[in-house]
Amino acid sequence: MPRSLYGRAALILILPVLTVQLVVSVTFIQRHFEDVTRQLSRGLALDLNYISEQLSEAGPAELDEEGKSLSRKFGLRFSVLEGVNTEAIPERRRFYDFSGSVVQDVLGRMVPNLLSVDLPDDKLVAVYVVLPAGTARIAFDRNKVSASNPHQLLVWTVVAGAFMTLIAYSFLRNQLRPIKRMAVAADAFGKGRHVPYKPSGATEVRAAGNAFLEMRARIERQIEQRTLMLSGVSHDLRTPLTRLKLGLSMIDDESRDELVGDVNEMQHLLDEFLSFAKGEGEGEPELLNPADLAADIVSGFERSGHNVTLLPVEGEGMARLRPVAVRRAVENLIGNAVRYGTQARLSCRIGEKSVRFRVEDNGPGIAPEMHGEAIKPFSRLDPARNQNKGSGVGLGLAIVTDIARAHGGSLRLDQSPDLGGLMADLVLPR
Repeated sequence: MPRSLYGRAALILILPVLTVQLVVSVTFIQRHFEDVTRQLSRGLALDLNYISEQLSEAGPAELDEEGKSLSRKFGLRFSVLEGVNTEAIPERRRFYDFSGSVVQDVLGRMVPNLLSVDLPDDKLVAVYVVLPAGTARIAFDRNKVSASNPHQLLVWTVVAGAFMTLIAYSFLRNQLRPIKRMAVAADAFGKGRHVPYKPSGATEVRAAGNAFLEMRARIERQIEQRTLMLSGVSHDLRTPLTRLKLGLSMIDDESRDELVGDVNEMQHLLDEFLSFAKGEGEGEPELLNPADLAADIVSGFERSGHNVTLLPVEGEGMARLRPVAVRRAVENLIGNAVRYGTQARLSCRIGEKSVRFRVEDNGPGIAPEMHGEAIKPFSRLDPARNQNKGSGVGLGLAIVTDIARAHGGSLRLDQSPDLGGLMADLVLPR
């Protein structure tokens, strides 16, 4: 079966029409032309029997002349065979000549002195008969025993079928075009892009299009409200945190350092909240080189003194991505890698349809059964990732997952075969 809706609809439309035309054509041709051929062959058999009866008393000397004179009246060509072996007389018929088998059958039953019926082509028929004075060959045109132009019905059927198929093709294409436009808009929205779309087409397609627009609007409002809420909370809490920092800086007490650490942790928590809020909708997609982006990210970590290496990039080309969001996602993955391990490695593969950023580390990794839990917001996997090696709020992988989904991609977690720690694949469509 075709994979596309258009191919399946065309098959559903065209296949029954062609099947009906084929069955009707074959049945009609078989019944019509077989009956016509049988009737014409019977008439010719009567002519042959009459000629054989009139020549039954003719001697060898006058057989040729009388046979030609008599056969000419019936539109036949008569000739006498002399010294011919009856076993060498041809009896040919092409395997697809169905009416020829009817001719041979009728003449074989109705002409008692018949030796063979030779059907070499569509134009000539030769009949060999045994007469008292010798063996005769009677030739005539094929149209005397078969209906003329039997292919015309097939030609008209094929032409009419092709013409109606073209008309159906144009109508079907117009009906499926609104569905394809809606599919393009839905696919773009799944990748974080807004494509203008107006419902059109049949009533059912319009209803589906309006439902899609309403769903897209609700999702956009929900994302906007979540972003505004988290951004507002994060922004409003920055002012009291700043006042707390100023107040703590004036206190000369042994507990001051602990309080400053708590305030800094709260500040980090608010920054993570803000990053999580911006994850899905930050910036517009731009055409960029993923290899340059990966090199720039690794360069920044190297300047910070982290052991991060960039492997040779596989493939080449440009991709339409949100640079700020993708940078944050890759930096989060590398940040987790250097926090829980001592070595991190970034690789980039640019394929025909997708771009893959792979981050590997030599840390403790995450158990396979905990991969689903790890990408949830505020999830902190203490047994697998040593919490004492860094302060986290459980939003790093959740932010990466949100960014991947906003691009229509995914985040995959596995164990690194080389370094032994976590291997995170950020796969984004081009």
